[in-house]
Amino acid sequence: MSRTRYEASLDKRRAVEQAEENGDIVDSMEARLALMAKVKSGEIPLEEAQLALKKLKREGKKRGLLTRQQVYSRS
Repeated sequence: MSRTRYEASLDKRRAVEQAEENGDIVDSMEARLALMAKVKSGEIPLEEAQLALKKLKREGKKRGLLTRQQVYSRS
C-alpha cells in the first residue's frame, strides 16, 4: 500500500520542522517572522525585507545550509 498525497505532504512538513529544529535551514520560520515584524512595525518596507531574505538565503547556501524549499522538495 502506497502513501497518499496527504501523507506525503505531512511527511514533507515534518521534514522541514525537523530540519529547522536541527538548525539546518537558513531561512527558518523564526527568521521570516522577525523580518515581517519589522515590516509591520514600519521599520523597513516590504521590498527591503524581501531583499534581506534573498541575501540570507544566498549567504546560508555558501555556508552549506539548506532553504525551506530545498528540504520540502527533497522529502
